[in-house]
Amino acid sequence: MYISDTHLKSFLADAGLVSQKDFDVAEREAKESGKQVSDILTAHNSIGEDELRRTYAYILGIPFVSLVGTVIKYETLGLIPEPVARRNNIIAYNHHGDELEVAMLDTDDLAAIDFIKKKTRLKILPRLTDVASIKFALKQYQQGLKDNLGDVIKRETEALAKSGTAKEKEEDLRQMAEGVSAVRIIDTLLRHANAQGASDIHIEPLEETLLIRYRIDGILHDAMELPKHAAPAITARVKVLANMRLDEHRLPQDGRFGAESGGEKISFRVSVLPTYYGEKIVMRLLRDSISGFTLESIGFHGLALEQMHSAMRATTGMILSCGPTGAGKSTTLYTLLDLVNTPNVNISTIEDPIEYQMKRINQTQVRPEIGFTFANGLRSLVRQDPDIVMVGEIRDKETASLAINAALTGHLVLSTLHTNSAAGAIPRLLDMGVEPFLLVSTLRVVIGQRLVRKLCPSREKYELSRDEQTQLEKGIDAGAVLRALKDEKAAAKDATWKNISFYRAKDSPECPAGYSGRVGIYETLAVTPTIKELVMKNATADDVEKQARSEGMLTMSEDGIFKAAQGVTTIEEVLRVVTE
Repeated sequence: MYISDTHLKSFLADAGLVSQKDFDVAEREAKESGKQVSDILTAHNSIGEDELRRTYAYILGIPFVSLVGTVIKYETLGLIPEPVARRNNIIAYNHHGDELEVAMLDTDDLAAIDFIKKKTRLKILPRLTDVASIKFALKQYQQGLKDNLGDVIKRETEALAKSGTAKEKEEDLRQMAEGVSAVRIIDTLLRHANAQGASDIHIEPLEETLLIRYRIDGILHDAMELPKHAAPAITARVKVLANMRLDEHRLPQDGRFGAESGGEKISFRVSVLPTYYGEKIVMRLLRDSISGFTLESIGFHGLALEQMHSAMRATTGMILSCGPTGAGKSTTLYTLLDLVNTPNVNISTIEDPIEYQMKRINQTQVRPEIGFTFANGLRSLVRQDPDIVMVGEIRDKETASLAINAALTGHLVLSTLHTNSAAGAIPRLLDMGVEPFLLVSTLRVVIGQRLVRKLCPSREKYELSRDEQTQLEKGIDAGAVLRALKDEKAAAKDATWKNISFYRAKDSPECPAGYSGRVGIYETLAVTPTIKELVMKNATADDVEKQARSEGMLTMSEDGIFKAAQGVTTIEEVLRVVTE
């Protein structure tokens, strides 16, 4: 939305919204920086963004609407897929005849308008709105889908009950899986789980019901309970999608399928496990694209960030990410791959499974059932002239030996290891039979990590009591954390724990649990000359960690407290994931 600075200045001055002095300062800064005057004004808090939009609407003659408190019909809201609405800050709120009124933060976003016009085949009438209206409307997607889900599930499960479910033959199960009811239930369930931001869907048969649970931000939540008679059709439908055997009920099965939800491509990794009351299904939702992540965005900072960038500039050696299942190791490796994915390098991976599909990277899936293991795959990969190799997991002596040799012979190797800490990776590799002199020659950085939930903006501020400070200092090197906060200008130079604020989760309509999304907490162990000496002397993991901390490494607990002091997460959340 373009308005000349002169016109804007005249209006804002006449309306008394911005002083002459503030506008002159913004004008001078805009000329020096090349930015818009309006951007400078909002950055200096001379005028709020929403007030500025109201001003633009008035000057340009564009209707301004507030949607706060307005209940939008789900049929109208759903004309724009939620990811599109969220990404472009655009809401469909009124549909009459062949016209669709949409509320936007930027009515000059012609690409979004054109996309919606083509999708809906309606005449689009853009209206300006404010941020609060967009947030209020976006909340209605979830509620609308939930209501819709309940109606669909109730209707289709009743239809299943009438059709009967006591079928065991493959042709009968296939017919059941392709029936309208089963298709609608699963489609609705997948859409709802994606809208909720779930990473996993659990379908668990109980004695009398079928329990559906979602894992959201690492925590399992009950979503709904379905009648037990719906289980055979739902199980059969999932098996068909994942290309599994329908008549196999005694052995575990694994599969995968892709789908599109709300304009977003998603892969579903499926595991079926026989239990006492039937087959339990777990579906992992994998968003197909991971591009755009940076080391900073996933939680690296300070010295750890410098060490990671230094390791990634190397052309040989090994970088390891360590932690239990669900600690975000794959995301870390994919982020590293995305950073080094340039036209002048050849990148090959061997994975189980391929979680994210990445352009210009040669990704290979292991197939143990036909003898294609990590070790066999790695042998083949090094003959493909790679510059960078990613091995999904080092599980055995053979894979460890091959990965070390690859790092020695001119390749940068990225991999994961199941250990509880960064220092614990070294004795683990030695136990696998890796020679100490080979290990110190190749290993560059070991990352230990966990995932913590991020606080919503509605968080509640507080200061630690004396007892809480004492307890905190028992578990971590509080001095090291405080120094890191000061070094990174996240705290004043004269700050003490007495005047550093922390935050608690607080429920809000926009964020019911007080948390939304996750971020990593890390310990980054750089293999320095002193660390190499300790490894050669067969030092314990504790000795290695002690030396790394003396050289500036923050442990996962300390990094978590660092992020808690910044308001990213809570102390309780850090303690939960570190002590699990």
